[in-house]
Amino acid sequence: MNLTTRKNEILMAYLFLVPVFLFYLIFWFIPIAFSFFLSFTEWSGFDLSLIKWVGLANYKVILSKGSPFINPILINTFAYAFGSVFISFISALIIAFMITRLRFESVWRTFYFLPMVTTVVAIGNIWRFMYSTNYGLINALLNKLGLPQVAFLSNPKTALPSIIVVAGWAGIGGGVLILSAGLKAIPDVYYEAAIIDGANTFQNFLYITLPLLKPSILFVLITGLINGLQSFTLILVMTTTGLGGVAGGPANATNVAALEMYQQAFLFGSWGKATAMSFVLFIIVFIITLIQLRIFRKGGIEIE
Repeated sequence: MNLTTRKNEILMAYLFLVPVFLFYLIFWFIPIAFSFFLSFTEWSGFDLSLIKWVGLANYKVILSKGSPFINPILINTFAYAFGSVFISFISALIIAFMITRLRFESVWRTFYFLPMVTTVVAIGNIWRFMYSTNYGLINALLNKLGLPQVAFLSNPKTALPSIIVVAGWAGIGGGVLILSAGLKAIPDVYYEAAIIDGANTFQNFLYITLPLLKPSILFVLITGLINGLQSFTLILVMTTTGLGGVAGGPANATNVAALEMYQQAFLFGSWGKATAMSFVLFIIVFIITLIQLRIFRKGGIEIE
C-alpha cells in the first residue's frame, strides 16, 4: 500500500466520522458550554439580550450557609438516591438469586421487569392513589386491621420515605435483569468444587457468587445512583398539588436537586441559578461514581 492510498483511507475515515462529531458538537458540547455560561448569569429565558453577567453570585447563593439547596434539598437528594438504590438492589439480588434456581426463569424475569416499561407518570399516579388517606388501598387495609390511617404524602415525616419505597420498587426489574444474567454467567464448576470442599449455600454465595458478580453489581449500583441523584419525575407526579402547582411538598420535605432545577428554570424563570445547581450536582455525581469505581476495583475474582 503506497503513501497516497494510505492518506486517502485516513481522510475517508475522518469524513465518515464528521456526522458523529457534528452530532456531539450540536447536541452535547454547545448545550453544555452554554449551560456553563448561564450558571454565571441571570436570565429569565428566551430573550438572549436580557442575559446579565453576575459571576459567582449564583454559586454563592446556592452554597451559602442556610441555603435551602443544601438543607433540605441535597439531603433529600441523597436520601432518595441511596434509599431507592438500597431497596431495589437488595430486592433485585435476592430475587435474581432465587429465580435462577426456578423453572420458567424467563417468565419470572419478565414479570419483575414489567414496571420498568411502565411510564413513571402512570406509576406515580397509581401509587399516589394507593397512598391516599381517604380512598387509598393501603389505608383501607390499615382500617380493616384496626390500625390508624397514615398520611403518607401529606406528612413531612412520611412523604419522602413513601416515595423512596415506590422508586425502589420500580427499579427492581432492571436490577433483576442484569444480576440474573451475571449469575447465569458464573460457571458451575466453582460451586461444584466448593461443595466438594464442604461449603454450604451461604458460603458459596459469600465467597463465590458475590466476588464473581462484582461487574454486574457495579453496573447496577452506578447506574442506579446516577439515575436516583438526577431523578425527579416520580416526585413531581406524586407531590404536585393542583394544575401548575409547585411540587416537592409538604414543607419541602420531598424536594430534590433535579426537581428544584426544573422549578427554578421553568416555573420561576431563574435559569442561571438552575444551571449552577446542575453543575454542582454533576460534581457530586462524578465524585460518587469515582468512589464506587475505586471501592469495587479492590479485590475480587476474575473469571478466566
